[in-house]
Amino acid sequence: MTWNLHGTHAQEGDLAELVGLSHKHFIILLKADGELHTHRGIVYHNELIGKAWGSQVHSHTGSPFFLLQPAFNDLLRSVPRRTQIMYPKEIGYILVALGIGPGQHVIEAGTGSGALTTALAYAVGSTGKVISYEARSEMQEVARKNLERFGLADRVDFKIRDIGDGFDETGVDALFLDVANSYDYVRQVRKALKPGGFFGSILPTTNQVSKLLIALRQEDFAFTEVLEIMLRFYKPEPDKLRPTDRMIAHTGYLIFSRPVIIDRSLTDQASLSEEDWEADSDF
Repeated sequence: MTWNLHGTHAQEGDLAELVGLSHKHFIILLKADGELHTHRGIVYHNELIGKAWGSQVHSHTGSPFFLLQPAFNDLLRSVPRRTQIMYPKEIGYILVALGIGPGQHVIEAGTGSGALTTALAYAVGSTGKVISYEARSEMQEVARKNLERFGLADRVDFKIRDIGDGFDETGVDALFLDVANSYDYVRQVRKALKPGGFFGSILPTTNQVSKLLIALRQEDFAFTEVLEIMLRFYKPEPDKLRPTDRMIAHTGYLIFSRPVIIDRSLTDQASLSEEDWEADSDF
């Protein structure tokens, strides 16, 4: 199986996306003699293999579909789930805020259905590694199948563990907690991160965020940010451009911080916890 964004034509073994005129999406693995059964007829894989991406194809009843390479956003939204997954709007910001890139070693705790795991595995590349901790083995099995579906499972080490016992790794580049009581594990996080590494977490309520902020200060984390991301789509009609009737509003609070080594001889440490960042135009 390959998620191929480089080829110009669909090949057997590629992940492909079929989009109908009603914008209903189907993501399939192209196989010789395979079939996709839809409410608008059967689409035969043999008629897709070898077609140029972007082509319009038809079911056996004549209903039209567009044959596309799936965007990563579409893959994440197609992840089979047992729990609420993170939205792409959070996942994209997390990758940037944690500085995730090729070759890095990253820990996540709270595997869930594996949406963030998938994004991390893609971002670290073939030379990086994601270590994913989860307390429930049945949840991690869902994530493992999702990673295998996208051909990324070899980039992830899955571990069943109560992270209260700590992490096996030290010196990792970044660590993200998707657990309800992340404030209980800040000491373990600090031991696993490299000096100055990147920490992030997502929490559903403000009182949980407050507890995490207190714990971060106690363990000498600094440059802390708290934010939420709201996403609103617009109807793409040139003559009547306006927001769609629904938006993806609050889904959780994101917290980011970095472990530092504080010089206790300094009396003014306010800047370490009160973010007042301005872009440096000299670089």
